[in-house]
Amino acid sequence: MPDDTIDIFSPFHLGTLSLPNRAVMAPMTRNRAAQGNIPTPLMATYYKQRASAGLIITEATQVTPMGQGYILTPGIHSPEQVEGWKQVTRAVHENGGRIFLQLWHVGRISHPDFLGGQLPVAPSAIAPRGVMAYTFEGPKAIPVPRALETHEIPGIVEDYRKGASNAREAGFDGVEIHAANGYLLDQFLEDSTNKRTDQYGGSVENRARLIFEVLEAVTGVWGKDRVGIRLSPGGTFNDMGDSNPQETFGTVVRRLSDYGIAYLHLIEPAEPEGEHPSPDLSASFFRPLHKGNLMVAGGYSLEKANAALKRGLCDLVSFGRPFLANPDLVNRFRKRAPLNTPDPSTFYGGNEKGYIDYPTLEEAAAN
Repeated sequence: MPDDTIDIFSPFHLGTLSLPNRAVMAPMTRNRAAQGNIPTPLMATYYKQRASAGLIITEATQVTPMGQGYILTPGIHSPEQVEGWKQVTRAVHENGGRIFLQLWHVGRISHPDFLGGQLPVAPSAIAPRGVMAYTFEGPKAIPVPRALETHEIPGIVEDYRKGASNAREAGFDGVEIHAANGYLLDQFLEDSTNKRTDQYGGSVENRARLIFEVLEAVTGVWGKDRVGIRLSPGGTFNDMGDSNPQETFGTVVRRLSDYGIAYLHLIEPAEPEGEHPSPDLSASFFRPLHKGNLMVAGGYSLEKANAALKRGLCDLVSFGRPFLANPDLVNRFRKRAPLNTPDPSTFYGGNEKGYIDYPTLEEAAAN
């Protein structure tokens, strides 16, 4: 319902978790984990600096070695990784923040170099067109993946359950299931990448089956009010597409509405330049379908975020690059202060530069 009193600074109750504001730090891959995909003290500093967010969602974190598709991305499947994440959660909590871990399996968006020589796995043996794997030896073509056998899929679900359990041990406040951006769960859901003829293929309900099996496993560890899920309706990243995205994603969103999970996190599609608009897959389409908490992402400014919140189109807004370049983003929003400009050359990999050296307002004034 529209409410003119709500804005990005309004507190919010996310289940039993109290958020001081509605500005969420979006998950962003930064490729700065150590050997063994172990989180580092540098990562702890990065997240601690941004603890004034209403909620932090970490970079995507693989739940199994077979789920890795990029260099130096953290995992949550080894004891060493759990210990590494403990320093991150401790730092964020000491600075008054709240943090969810994003659970990830890339599926076909990988390369044998990451997988001990094995082929990537996917719902069907279809390689992504025009997508390269960035390995330690440079970019390489992604091979045709191996289609998972039906009997292997419970093992995938168990990987997510173990990842969720490890996240609890590491001290997180909750988890987000990554079912967006052309990774494994999205590959099962959309019909351009899922040509299966078993119970995981064909109808929307069958293609969504793995998402809901993972959701059951993860909420079994955490409880429903500490689990979110991210979807990207109409997204084309990683060579994705669906013949009827409104029906496919509408079916999933309606079913999620009855689960009582912490939130549904939607990435709204951007319109490609020079093309006719795609079917409406924005928050205005999904809001009536979902009675639970709705978080939106997609290039939001402060003004656009406040307008969406006041209209009742969402409950929370996640910001990516603005949080990347502005550790004190909420304070800058509150003071209507200029924002730091992000440096794309430092987005992926590297050291402190472009990672923990963006100044706060106070630091900029002092210098």
